Amino acid sequence: MEDNPSEDWETMQIDIGIAEADRKAIAEGLNNVLADTFALYLKTHSFHWNVTGPMFNTLHTMFMTQYTELWTALDEVAERIRALGYPAPGSFSQFTKLASIKEEQGVPNAQEMLRQLVEGHEAVARTARKVFPTAEEANDQPTADLLTQRLQIHEKTAWMLRSMLE
Repeated sequence: MEDNPSEDWETMQIDIGIAEADRKAIAEGLNNVLADTFALYLKTHSFHWNVTGPMFNTLHTMFMTQYTELWTALDEVAERIRALGYPAPGSFSQFTKLASIKEEQGVPNAQEMLRQLVEGHEAVARTARKVFPTAEEANDQPTADLLTQRLQIHEKTAWMLRSMLE
């Protein structure tokens, strides 16, 4: 009997019909999606805590719905990275290097919060869209499906937030 069966599991070859180079490229792209999603999650949660003004209740509740959805998405993206055979990034320093969304240092007013969240959702959509060609070429339907779902959510959320700015 093996002393540490997990060592064998970690070194076991993955044969899911996607070449290793393609799995690596897809996982690297998903690392960026994960980092952008985490950055947007943090920003949305912070805005939920700190929003003020006449739209407080509406925005406070809406931001909670949005950060809850983003929190669930983090797990889905990270688990897809793991299924492809690569570790998912999980530290602030890794996310900072990988994310295209910059953190907010202060507490902007409600209108600026909305504007930043529109930009954040659009950024995640752009990041996800960059992974799509590699996933499609590799015949990676689970990643393509995940990206499609994420794109639908981010584009719809950006539209709804943008509508509040008009």
